[in-house]
Amino acid sequence: MREPVNGFLAVDQGVANLAVTSDSVVLPGSALPGTIDGNGHVRTLRERRHRQRRRLQKKGTPAARRVLRRPAGREHRMMTNVNHQIPTYVVREAERTGRGIALEDLQGIRSRVRAHRLQRRTLHSWAFAQQIAFTRYKAARAGIAFTLVDPAYTSQACPQCGWTSRANRPARGRFACTRCGLAGHADHIAARNIAQRGAAGWAAVNQPHATGLASARRDRESKPPASAGSS
Repeated sequence: MREPVNGFLAVDQGVANLAVTSDSVVLPGSALPGTIDGNGHVRTLRERRHRQRRRLQKKGTPAARRVLRRPAGREHRMMTNVNHQIPTYVVREAERTGRGIALEDLQGIRSRVRAHRLQRRTLHSWAFAQQIAFTRYKAARAGIAFTLVDPAYTSQACPQCGWTSRANRPARGRFACTRCGLAGHADHIAARNIAQRGAAGWAAVNQPHATGLASARRDRESKPPASAGSS
């Protein structure tokens, strides 16, 4: 596995935007090939199929149940395809720029996050774990460093001055630091924080001697050489 000499490329996974990188690239979007034309297209397809499911469930006939299974399969294949395309792009970009990849550890996110009423269905149906798993194995196959970080306050913390406050989020999707004035898209700011946490965590775990922590190598180097007469 190659060391991330140029830091980490991070991805913020969300509901309104499925993925936003620390380079401010929104995925899916023009960076990805195929028929998925951005996050709005994904949401439109999912809403259309949700309405179709409700209509067929209300009928309750055997024919309706047969038709109901077909859209479910198409939606699953579509989302799995998106979840493959996003990690593929991220891994290629990290490999091209000599960076590692950092994502949030979103285990249990559905029970922790307070989503807007209109976003709850998307939150509970989106395969966060699948996208993380795909990214992990694609990174390993390419020999790229991969790490998961604590997701707490990534969208409320300022990556420039470190100030963390709910007041830094004046509106949904908007970040504006009340201390230093840094402003931008909330998902991009979150991705920058994830990248910083990824780099810090990687250094602490994989290069302990560089952070002043104990390490086997440092212990060996600090011991005085044995004298010729010692037994």
